Amino acid sequence: MLLASAVLTNIRFPNMGIELRNVPYGIDVFGFHIAFYGIIIGFGMLCGWLIAEWMAKKTGQSRELYLDFALIAIIVSVIFTRLGYVLFSLDEFVDNPLEIFNLRSGGMMIYGGIFGAILSAIIFCRVKKYSFWLLADTGCIGLVTGQMIGRWGNFFNREVFGKYTDNIFAMQLNINDVTSEYRMSTARLQEKFAGKESAFKNIMEIRNNTVFMDGIEYIQVHPTFLYESLWNLGLLIFLIIYTKHKKFDGEVMLLYMAGYGLGRVWIEGIRTDQLFLWGTSIPVSQLIAALMVITSLVMIIFKRRKLAKDRQ
Repeated sequence: MLLASAVLTNIRFPNMGIELRNVPYGIDVFGFHIAFYGIIIGFGMLCGWLIAEWMAKKTGQSRELYLDFALIAIIVSVIFTRLGYVLFSLDEFVDNPLEIFNLRSGGMMIYGGIFGAILSAIIFCRVKKYSFWLLADTGCIGLVTGQMIGRWGNFFNREVFGKYTDNIFAMQLNINDVTSEYRMSTARLQEKFAGKESAFKNIMEIRNNTVFMDGIEYIQVHPTFLYESLWNLGLLIFLIIYTKHKKFDGEVMLLYMAGYGLGRVWIEGIRTDQLFLWGTSIPVSQLIAALMVITSLVMIIFKRRKLAKDRQ
């Protein structure tokens, strides 16, 4: 028997006049809950593989090769996505380490997945004796597609949002649907975010600007999941168009890393659910994103200069 999940609450975009009523977290199949988050992530992976196959055919490569790679890379990436989150959230698992394996509880870090995909590609190409950079150029098209779609899983989970805003895209969420930081005492919040003053202020600003509607308290925030999804859509279109103009194998992959990293530097600056570098107030995702941009641009400049020198 297939039923909508019993958990139904509204999600509002007041400045656009949009109210989505009774939005569930997932569906129940014979009493087993399946979160839309997982369904959307799976759909994103499927679309990513299909568009990578399409790009392979378009560029004269073997489509079957990318099916073989996808079967390996998807599994490895999921594992590394979880490990990336665990690595920077160790305090959550100290008392219950088996919770590490409970993927249904949430907790993923996309950079772990990117690293897993790259590691898989290196090993796969060595075994198949195939060009890593050529595979990377094609594979990143699928990767950004999966990321673009996958972010909508955060919408149904009521997560990955930003600071308080009253701009046109402002999103309102039931305060009981989000993490406990928005309901705990100020003293407890100060203790939790000791040494992370910016994060504390962002949460307090959200708490001080809640909205009551029909007896329900809503927080009002940036829908950063939407910003990233739209950014990735633009990046996907650019990479597809640029592929036929690339100067060397690997350039599309490097442009993906630079473009995706640039978007994340901006978006992470307004997110409130950041992971921090151990013992610091430095957001891990923002730091990694900045390093991706710098490293990729340096490699592109170096390679282009080398090509220009070789032509002389």
